[in-house]
Amino acid sequence: MKKAAKNEEDIKNDVFLKEIEADVKNDQIKSLWDKYGLVIILAVAVILTAAVSFETFKSWNAKRNQELSNAYAVAVSLQSQGRTAESLDILQNLAKSSHGVYGDVAKLQIANIYFEQGKNTEAADILEQMIHSRRANQQMKEIATIKLASYMLDSDTPSDEITALLQPLTAENGNWANIAHEMLAMLAIRDGDMDKAKKEYEAILNSDKVQDSLKSRAQDMVTIISDQGK
Repeated sequence: MKKAAKNEEDIKNDVFLKEIEADVKNDQIKSLWDKYGLVIILAVAVILTAAVSFETFKSWNAKRNQELSNAYAVAVSLQSQGRTAESLDILQNLAKSSHGVYGDVAKLQIANIYFEQGKNTEAADILEQMIHSRRANQQMKEIATIKLASYMLDSDTPSDEITALLQPLTAENGNWANIAHEMLAMLAIRDGDMDKAKKEYEAILNSDKVQDSLKSRAQDMVTIISDQGK
């Protein structure tokens, strides 16, 4: 019985000590809360807002990108079916509503359609606007540059304009540098400047990231130009 009574007393003491410990903790928490409560509230609010905003944005962005991707796919499908007017409507809406890569891709596709329709001036205007835009994706701007230069090569555009368009791509030595070199070589051939054409093709051969097919074309052209000069 004494042992049982002692155990009961120990339990009461433990409960009492825990209550005291809890009171002390509460006092400490109260003291901290009185001192830093507002800061804690603001910090938690900022963290929660940032977390919710980020997750909401990710969800919205993923959904938005999927919608844009689906719209572009429908536009391309309509174009392949010969329903060009409907395709253009979707692409033009994409170009207006999206300032991201899908808007840029839509503009490139609109330019393609205009070129196919013989509306070369309208197509070239779209490409020029993309090239000079601060919002356009850099890779899309480079593609627009190549497309516009390709059109210019087939037109009566002065050589200095085409050169000014393509030289920045060769200077940056980016993904389109060797294509730009090839186009400058074609421009030089158009102008009858075989020495310059050969230099452009040799620049391709000296590149460390040239595709085999392009390297083969460049080698063939260097050989042909060299043989003509003999």
